[in-house]
Amino acid sequence: MTNTIFPALSALLQAPAPTPGGGSMLPQLLFQFGLIFAIFYFLMIRPQQKQRKNHEKALKSIKRGDRIVTSGGIIGDVIHVKDSVVDGKPSPLMEDEVTIKSGETRLILERGRIAKITSAAAAATT
Repeated sequence: MTNTIFPALSALLQAPAPTPGGGSMLPQLLFQFGLIFAIFYFLMIRPQQKQRKNHEKALKSIKRGDRIVTSGGIIGDVIHVKDSVVDGKPSPLMEDEVTIKSGETRLILERGRIAKITSAAAAATT
């Protein structure tokens, strides 16, 4: 009567016992975690790193006349860029001061606080 009421239980009780050390799931588990990490890397981490590098490259090439938007949402035109000097050569850093004009107001902000460049000076003059 137990076979008709609990067929799954009786099947488990009659199943052979696993052999010790023969059926390790560790390699399969490591493969699955590696696969999940690879998917995350190629779908999320790598594109974000590329986007960040392109943004930093654009910020380092800011010049007078560019139209920018700050991270606070202020839109303005670049009036002056104060580059840092390292070993006698100008080298743009994210902490450099950028002076912008928004309406009748002039603001000084860090280069790293610029969210995007809406138009470059070369595009505005042509």
